[in-house]
Amino acid sequence: GGTVIGSARCPDFRTREGRLRAARNLVKRGITNLCVIGGDGSLTGADTFRAEWGGLLAELLKSGGITAEEAQRSSHLNIVGMVGSIDNDFCGTDMTIGTDSALHRIMEIVDAITTTAQSHQRTFVLEVMGRHCGYLALITALACGADWVFIPESPPEDDWEEHLCRRLAE
Repeated sequence: GGTVIGSARCPDFRTREGRLRAARNLVKRGITNLCVIGGDGSLTGADTFRAEWGGLLAELLKSGGITAEEAQRSSHLNIVGMVGSIDNDFCGTDMTIGTDSALHRIMEIVDAITTTAQSHQRTFVLEVMGRHCGYLALITALACGADWVFIPESPPEDDWEEHLCRRLAE
């Protein structure tokens, strides 16, 4: 959702002034419950927001941004955090929200380019998302029978290019 509505990686929320505006918006709309679905950045931001909540309300009250009644009604902010990351790199979960959908889309693409690769007798290189986590690449490689896979957790040896070219020539 954050990507679609334009709130993903919002630079304003990284500043206290941005979080102050967010707090005022929530108070003015009577919102006291948030469900944050995201990765490290979203959940860290939510935790910072939670920790600062009382101070943000006090600052808004002092500056006249909210009334005493609004501050009282919004004195507690409930936040639920859910890991939503295609990287599937959160300890204690079998699969994070988004991973299965990402794998499904990747396999659709693999199926589509496999026919083209076979008919033209070509090799295709597919890059998948995952930042510092090779889960999507590894599972995709296993599912489609890839000849080669690169993952951050196991960097390639120095002569990987020669080895890959030899394999492709076989």
